Amino acid sequence: MKIIPPSHEILFIPDKDTVLKNIELAGRTCYKSENKITPDSAAGFIKGIIKSGHHSVIEHINVSVRFICDRGVTHEIVRHRLAAYSQESTRYANYSKDKFENQITVIRPFFWDEDSQAYKDWFSAMEYCEKIYMKLINEGAKPEQARSVLPNSLKTEIVMTANLREWRHVLNLRCSKPAHPQIRELMLPLLAEFHNKIPVVFDDIYEKYEAEIAR
Repeated sequence: MKIIPPSHEILFIPDKDTVLKNIELAGRTCYKSENKITPDSAAGFIKGIIKSGHHSVIEHINVSVRFICDRGVTHEIVRHRLAAYSQESTRYANYSKDKFENQITVIRPFFWDEDSQAYKDWFSAMEYCEKIYMKLINEGAKPEQARSVLPNSLKTEIVMTANLREWRHVLNLRCSKPAHPQIRELMLPLLAEFHNKIPVVFDDIYEKYEAEIAR
């Protein structure tokens, strides 16, 4: 059994200048103010768009992200609309095969110290799930049948593509303190990277969580 932390990888994102110029061009179409476009006008215009709540303009840009997390977290991620998802399938992934190193991989629950009884109990449960899964496979069960014993902590990969307006909604919701701690663990670093790559679009959200991201 392998234990790993969650992570994210941005698979596709236009460069900052392209994002800002395209959003400005789309937005100024509404006001027929294209004549006001200058080499430096995009950031200020988009900041005003965000502040005014005219967020439909930023729907013109899509970003794709691959998350590696547990299946419990993906159950929350896929509730977001509008977005496209492609997820690792436990119907077709046979974890007894060499490409999975003949083992299951699980996501470490960061909220339990490794020397705590809770962590030890979790670890024992994960080992037992793996043991029974492999036993079922060896007895002839198909992966889609044996998966019935796999835990929520099972590592999965999911690619999510959404426009910037939806990403703002996701990050606003999933970075907040009431959100599940493991989805916050995943989304706070993503917010930091989005802010770095497209600062104007995510400035206001980043400022809300900057102190926590810096920890």
